[in-house]
Amino acid sequence: MRTTLKRGVGQSAAFEQNGAEGSTNGHPPAGLGSVTLYRPDPPEPPRRRRLAARIAGWALFALTMIAAGIGGGAYLYLHESVAELAPSEKIRRISEQRLKVPVAGEPAIALMIGYDKRAGAQADEPTRSDTLMLVRADPRRKTISLLSLPRDLRVEIRCPGETPYFDKINVAYSRCGEEGSVETVKALTGLPINYLITINFRGFRRLVDKLGGVWMDVDRRYFNDQGGECDGCYAVINLQPGYQRLTGLKALDYVRFRHTDSDLHRNARQQQFVRAFKDQIRTNFSITKLPQVIEVITKHVEVGEGGGADVSARTVLRYGALAYTLPAGHVFQTRIEGLEGASDLTTATDNIERAIEQFVRPDAEAPQKATSVALGTKRRVKVIPPLETTVTVLNGNGITGSASSASYLLGRRSYAMVYPPNGVPANAPSFDFFETVVFFDRAREGASQAAKRATALFGSAETRPLTPAIRKLSNGALLVVVVGRTFHGRLAAAPVDQTPDRKKAEVAPRQDEALGLLRDVQPRVDFPLYVPKLIERTSRLSSAKPVRDYNMDPKGKHRTVRLVYRTGGNDYWGIQQTSWDKAPVLSAKNFSRTIGGRRYDLYYNGPRLHMIVMRTKRATYWVVNSLLDSLSNETMIAIAKSLRPIGVVSR
Repeated sequence: MRTTLKRGVGQSAAFEQNGAEGSTNGHPPAGLGSVTLYRPDPPEPPRRRRLAARIAGWALFALTMIAAGIGGGAYLYLHESVAELAPSEKIRRISEQRLKVPVAGEPAIALMIGYDKRAGAQADEPTRSDTLMLVRADPRRKTISLLSLPRDLRVEIRCPGETPYFDKINVAYSRCGEEGSVETVKALTGLPINYLITINFRGFRRLVDKLGGVWMDVDRRYFNDQGGECDGCYAVINLQPGYQRLTGLKALDYVRFRHTDSDLHRNARQQQFVRAFKDQIRTNFSITKLPQVIEVITKHVEVGEGGGADVSARTVLRYGALAYTLPAGHVFQTRIEGLEGASDLTTATDNIERAIEQFVRPDAEAPQKATSVALGTKRRVKVIPPLETTVTVLNGNGITGSASSASYLLGRRSYAMVYPPNGVPANAPSFDFFETVVFFDRAREGASQAAKRATALFGSAETRPLTPAIRKLSNGALLVVVVGRTFHGRLAAAPVDQTPDRKKAEVAPRQDEALGLLRDVQPRVDFPLYVPKLIERTSRLSSAKPVRDYNMDPKGKHRTVRLVYRTGGNDYWGIQQTSWDKAPVLSAKNFSRTIGGRRYDLYYNGPRLHMIVMRTKRATYWVVNSLLDSLSNETMIAIAKSLRPIGVVSR
């Protein structure tokens, strides 16, 4: 039954706070910040008030580079900057009353509010929340999850002191500010929020410009010259397709556009921006840009931390370290499926619950499993299920009951518990273990992978091979868990298995229309162009801009060609061909596979294959999925396998 989302839809996600296993998914890793609202051009409020919270919130920027090993000078600069900051009284009050206190080392959730405060004729209109995004950082599994909430989603509005009523979710902000958004999102999802980040789009634009722009993959031609200042009018936009560096204004146009598509596409563009920003900072950020970035943040972003405390420099650095050391493919984009309607969006309640579950418990192994399914191959690494994983737990912290508590919790997760031999007490050789350690028998197949899975269940933990002293107490178990002082009687929730079913590739032979266009372009590029012999079966070349040849940078160093296809479902996918082999987006591959004699790099959004890249000595060739990853993994692989140089293809 299709229904409007109701209060408490996400209450099933209460495991974030409670439950026998004591999941602490509601607690941030060490300090996600909240972002403040960006102010209009006119006078901006005192600097010190907004500075502190903002830096923490956008840990993906400033923090990332500090964690990269920039050195003591950068740390001191950051420390002094953060020391000057204090959230405004309004944000501090919300943080004290509405947010949950974060616990260092535990997963944390931040609510990011991007708002639109317009100038000119619309200056007196209510400020609207144009973007609502939940960000969850998990230091245990080294994952970051993103969940965007469509602005037109019809939900129960929870303004403090008012009777709940149903309306679009962005009304919560325009009617009762940050408090309304926080309480509405909490009621909808059932999740605790640890940080509040508010940012005005003017600040968004300036931040991008201070960083020298951001590299984005624009899926199609975006054009609208009929703008205006009326409520509901669309912004003027003029963007060409292809991978390119966008200025702050163009990036803002891109992420906010919804003239000819939906809120779902808009949310996907916003999540795409977060990933692109992270990739670029990791590959191209410079220490010289730090003062400029902090200056923008202090003026346009405010962060509130649960409990109302000021965000510390240590918190900022911890999140920066997490963002910088994040394994490739560990940013997970979650979306709400099954949305229906035009101006008011509704969906079945189980679609919300499913999105929340995937957001809270992302499956870090989804890309590997999805690839195995798509290729019809068995996974190379032996996976031992919990039922077949024998575990001995030892007390390594000296706290009575720690080992028995961990044994009980692991047993409830279906692990096969084993106890030390001959009635020996379940104590480690010493009680000086600070972090929990999962020891494994490296001589047994699959033990290392099983140890990594078990390690992810504990807060701060590490994996090591068995030592002789620990082996004596193992009683033959595959794993030995030595509980350290960081164990607080809780285990993390197990990830949701997102392995897709195998599908037949939905492709058709249709190379002729692209072949002619590419032959016309070939004289203008200095590397061989390739044409797909197969494309997604409902697709045709886009009528707006089917092919584009251009330089990726003003100096003309990187020549590139983009083919743009449109599916029958009004989604756009493309093929990028370029001599640039070090584009920031290429730095975040999940892994490489040899398919049909060629080597490909695979880039995933969770279990969905978003991009597959073939490299030659002279160029790289990318097959890029649509914003919503509407092409199946099998279809993406089939298209990539069909690429052929135009010189060897006949009409």
